[in-house]
Amino acid sequence: MMVLIFSFSAQNGTTSSQLSYRASHKIVEIGNYVLDKNLEDWQIDAYAERIEGPVRKLAHMTEYFILAIAVALPFYVYGLRGFPLLFVAGIICVGFACTDEYHQSLVAGRGPSLRDICIDSIGVFFGITLVRIVCWTALAPARALSRRKRSAR
Repeated sequence: MMVLIFSFSAQNGTTSSQLSYRASHKIVEIGNYVLDKNLEDWQIDAYAERIEGPVRKLAHMTEYFILAIAVALPFYVYGLRGFPLLFVAGIICVGFACTDEYHQSLVAGRGPSLRDICIDSIGVFFGITLVRIVCWTALAPARALSRRKRSAR
């Protein structure tokens, strides 16, 4: 996931914007088809331009959501729980977001943004939280069985 994030960051400003616009355009086209709106091409283009910013930010959040899951899950499996999990996985992922923004400052037409780091951090928080919830829920039957065995002794 880190390689994918850095490869997106290595794109110059024009290439990155074109990719975001194409994704936004495809979303509007699919919405037009599913909702049977019969929008004309110029309307689809206008909607795509309007949602390009939010789509771009949601992509940032999603990348870091996936990264956080990939980082937090092994830590959880090896016994890191609660606040230490949130702290360690969070530091790794947010630290990576900072290096990613620095990397963007070296690319033509791109620049670092504290706002992007904050957006990335939201994705990180939700990714780590999902790992904690899913693992806690999945391990609940094992914990209950362990408690029953201890109380039966």
